Amino acid sequence: MLDLIRKQRFFISGVTVSGGESTLQLPFITALFKGIKHDPELQHLTCFIDSNGSLSIAGWERVLPYMDGAMIDLKSWQSETHHWLVGRDNHRVFQTIQYLAQAGKLYEVRLLHIPGKSDLDTEVATVGHYLQALPESVNIRLNAFQHHGVTGEALEWEKCSQDEMERFHAQLSQFISRPMTMPSVYV
Repeated sequence: MLDLIRKQRFFISGVTVSGGESTLQLPFITALFKGIKHDPELQHLTCFIDSNGSLSIAGWERVLPYMDGAMIDLKSWQSETHHWLVGRDNHRVFQTIQYLAQAGKLYEVRLLHIPGKSDLDTEVATVGHYLQALPESVNIRLNAFQHHGVTGEALEWEKCSQDEMERFHAQLSQFISRPMTMPSVYV
């Protein structure tokens, strides 16, 4: 893998691991990032993880010395809603966000708005205060639920429209003073 990256090093500024849940491949990620950071030709590249936040703190501790940052998904505020959406509660997501923020490695928190399913819009004040308390360097991204990459029952769920995202953004803006990134495409 390092040889492939080395061939592209003049055309890229970093490596982000993503897809499914990338941290399920933690030994690979740790070895990859360590290899990049110890290679004189590659050490200028950033190393990021895109994650649902379910990795334990012990797992984050193993990869932290070699990563530059992480983007973490926050799919719901209430643990019960999160469990209903993804099959587990969200206590690890909050632990991950706090741990990475304290370590200076939390690049972005991503909120997935699923109309009528997630609770981020009904818990907007609490969510907003929580996000506002994160370091100013942490980016906030609002993602609109769409059907691409979705299977099963979720294919029947309502897609999130631009109007709904603009309403959600306006609600959050009452509590969050930093810019939030909105989706640029709704399909």
